Amino acid sequence: MAECTLYVDRFWISPYAFTAYVALEEKGVAYDVVELSLGDAEHKQEAYLKRSITGRVPMLEHGDFTLAESSAIAEYVDEAFDGPRLFPAHPEERARARQVMAWLRSDLMALREERPTSTMFYERAKKPLSTRGQNSADKLVAVASRLVPAGATSLFKSWSIADADLGFMLHRLILNGDVLPDGLHEYARAQWERPSVTSFVQRARPPFEPY
Repeated sequence: MAECTLYVDRFWISPYAFTAYVALEEKGVAYDVVELSLGDAEHKQEAYLKRSITGRVPMLEHGDFTLAESSAIAEYVDEAFDGPRLFPAHPEERARARQVMAWLRSDLMALREERPTSTMFYERAKKPLSTRGQNSADKLVAVASRLVPAGATSLFKSWSIADADLGFMLHRLILNGDVLPDGLHEYARAQWERPSVTSFVQRARPPFEPY
């Protein structure tokens, strides 16, 4: 019997739905999925707004409790359910994981605009990065290079949900043919081969309709 319900965009391209999905998969939580059409503004309907509070997608429903915002969902899943840790046990490493996740959600706008997630799962980008986009990509590479230890496949001694998020962002470049340093490419590839991530990546998707 499902313990939770996860509400996601119907095209399965949201990096935030990705985080919530990977969190549930890694934790081994039984859950159902409800797909929403953002193009039809289903996330703006009164019933959804009332439960999500902010109208954001994804949303997790666990009993009578509902929660939006992917980083909050990941933390809730880690604390509310038994299973492997999603965040590091050490306070400093846990804080660093949260820093990485917050940064990925609030910066690199040019990269997100020029390498949107639709280009990861549908048609690839047709144009090279602009100067602004390349500067954003260079910043991602510089920060990731400072974060990921040489030769490592995780930010810390063991995998965390921050690795999935960083690997997803790096794949905006990889899947569109943009070059990464070998070490970061291998780090990102390790995330993409994780079963929870592979399950998201390989999901059947309907034809894409911009929204």
